[in-house]
Amino acid sequence: MRVLGLLSGTSHDGIDVAVVDFTESDGRLHGRVLHENSVPYAPELRARLVAALPPAPTTLAEICELDTLIGQAFAGTAADAAASVGGVDAVCTHGQTVFHWVEGGHARGTLQIGQPAWIAERIGAPVISDVRIRDITAGGHGAPLVSFLDELLLRDRAGVSAALNLGGIANITIVGDGIVSAYDVGPANALVDAVVTAESLNALGYDEDAAIARSGRVDVPLLDALLADAYYALPAPKSTGKEHFHLDYVRAVVAAQGRDIPVADLVRTLTELSVRTIAADVRRAGIGFLAVSGGGCRNPLIMQGLRDALPGVEVVLADELGASADAKEAILFALIGWCTMHGVPAVVPGGTGARGPRILGTITPGAGPLRMPEPVTVLRSLTLA
Repeated sequence: MRVLGLLSGTSHDGIDVAVVDFTESDGRLHGRVLHENSVPYAPELRARLVAALPPAPTTLAEICELDTLIGQAFAGTAADAAASVGGVDAVCTHGQTVFHWVEGGHARGTLQIGQPAWIAERIGAPVISDVRIRDITAGGHGAPLVSFLDELLLRDRAGVSAALNLGGIANITIVGDGIVSAYDVGPANALVDAVVTAESLNALGYDEDAAIARSGRVDVPLLDALLADAYYALPAPKSTGKEHFHLDYVRAVVAAQGRDIPVADLVRTLTELSVRTIAADVRRAGIGFLAVSGGGCRNPLIMQGLRDALPGVEVVLADELGASADAKEAILFALIGWCTMHGVPAVVPGGTGARGPRILGTITPGAGPLRMPEPVTVLRSLTLA
């Protein structure tokens, strides 16, 4: 089965896509990645999306329009990817998160937009969507879902290993001694991206090659204030997002300093915040191997900062596990799509806090009747190439 995975993450800068050709025998799954790409949102669409995200006020009309426009953008990206490989059997779309409701340390709800019917109409294949909410109904956080893929890729390694994804939010999956733990660490790129965009520091909306951060210095009092955020002390499992870590959050912490802070120093300090919070958790868990993916793995200050802070840890890109560091989450959603179509739960309870495994998502039929393949009773292993 060829499954196309789609998502836009908490950096909300575009659509990641991967097509994976899966073959299965006796619960042993092999995935061959046929296509991977990242397609930026049109500037006007991204601007509307950013303007509608928390803590900004918005309207149901705007959310309705964005749901359609993002669904159409996803459908166009999916159509190009499917055509490049001669067609696909199913699509799994994460959509675009616009709100993740966490209250009292528990996830209560989550909202992803990007209407999947546009994809089904364009591609003609069934589309799996809305994949996070079932985990939340089972007591989980609906995040990080990538812990399912991470556990499959790390389970045979000796000692304590981890996979770290550096999107807008940093999430980590820790695997060792038969135990899986996963959670959102805190901001990776979200705060830096917010400042770069708000201050019009470049046309990209992110700090390419850490050029801005490298022109500044770490402001220690500001860093200490940021590290004092109560989120970092919460026990796992936990999840967060731009409902908490956003531009106004940065402005409030800076304002409390009562002094001017050069913008380059601010970007450098926010970059160091990601390094410090991640490194502290890696040391605390006794991790010896760390595979990194996501946009932040292309930030040399973050990667070198982690290696300097963790001299006893092997820090590598996720490519070493067979999952491209740039396309890993798109591959994840292709995997979730395959699992849903085959009746396989795609949740690691230790990864999200759910009471037990759950089959994820809602299925929108394609051009013809919905025909499900024979269920797979157990998923024993996964290899990627």
